[in-house]
Amino acid sequence: MKLRIYFLSLFILLIHTSCEEKYNKASLSTSSGKINALSVFVDNLWWKGEVGDSIRSKFASPVDGLPTEEPLYNIKQYDTKLFDGFMTNSRLILYIEKSDQKSFQLLSDKYAKPQLVVKIKASSVPEVIEFLEQNDDVIHRKFKQMELAENQRRISKSLIKSKVLEEKFGIKLKISSAYQVVMNEPKFVWIRKEIPAGNASLLVYEVPLKSANKNQDPINTVIQLRDSIGQKHIQGKLENTYMITEASYAPYQFNITLQGNPSWETKGTWELKNDFMLGPFIHYAIHDEKNQRLLCLEGFCYNPQSPKRDLMFELETMIKSIQFTK
Repeated sequence: MKLRIYFLSLFILLIHTSCEEKYNKASLSTSSGKINALSVFVDNLWWKGEVGDSIRSKFASPVDGLPTEEPLYNIKQYDTKLFDGFMTNSRLILYIEKSDQKSFQLLSDKYAKPQLVVKIKASSVPEVIEFLEQNDDVIHRKFKQMELAENQRRISKSLIKSKVLEEKFGIKLKISSAYQVVMNEPKFVWIRKEIPAGNASLLVYEVPLKSANKNQDPINTVIQLRDSIGQKHIQGKLENTYMITEASYAPYQFNITLQGNPSWETKGTWELKNDFMLGPFIHYAIHDEKNQRLLCLEGFCYNPQSPKRDLMFELETMIKSIQFTK
C-alpha cells in the first residue's frame, strides 16, 4: 500500500513539475535587442584581458564579403553582477561565470523568448578560452540560426503581395513589402527596395543545370554567371556601364544545402564597369536536379558611406526563406 502511495505521489509531482515548466515557458517575456546584437556578461577584469580579446576576435570579427569592415555582432559587455531583471531579456547572451565547476551550456528560452544563452563556467582564463575555442562553430551556428529566424519573423509581419516568383520559378520567399518588382523578364526577376542613400536588390534567375561545369572552379562559374547577367540586366546610367564582380579580390565561397539541394554560397564585392559604384553581394546557386536548372538568387546593395551589414543580412534572410512549390 505504501509503495502504491509513493508511486502515486511521484506521478503527481512529475505532472506538477511538467505543468510548471510549461507555465514558466508560456509566461516568459518577449526578448529584446536589434538583429545581430550580443550581450556579454563577464567579469570586468576578464573582459579587459585575454578573455575579452578572445570574445572580440570571435564575435566582433569582420563580416565576410563587405567592402569595409563591420563586426559580426554589436557587442555590449556587462559585469556578471548585473545579470538580473530586464538585463536577462536579450535575445543573444554569452554569460561567463567564475566557478570551480567547469561546464558549457546552450540554453533556449531560459529567461525570455526567443532567446539563446551560451553559459560557460570556468575557474581560470585558459579554461574560458578553451571552452570558446572548442565550441566556436556551434555557438556561431546557433546564433546565426536564431537571428535568421527572428529576422524572418519580423519580415513576415508585412510581405510583398507579388506572386511572380511562384509563377515564374515555382518558389516562395518571405520578402518585405518595402521591396517591389522593378524588372520581370523571361527567367529573370529584379526586386528592389529604395533607401535614403541608395538601394537594396534581390535577383532571381535560372540557367540550365549544365551551366555548372564540373571541370571549372565553382567560383569562376558563379563569376561568369553574375557578369553575364549584370551586363544584360543591371546597367548604370552612363553608356556602357554595367555590374560585374570586382576583380581585385576573390569572393568567398562555401558549399551549403538549401531546401535539400546542394548549393554554392558566394560572398564578394560588385562594381559598375566603367564607373565608380560598388558594394557587397551574396549569391546562391542552387543545383535543382528535379527541374534540371541552376537556380540563382542574389542580394546586393548600394549604400555608400553607410553600414551595409544589416542590409545584406536582410537579403540573406529573405533568400534563405526559400520554399519550392513545384
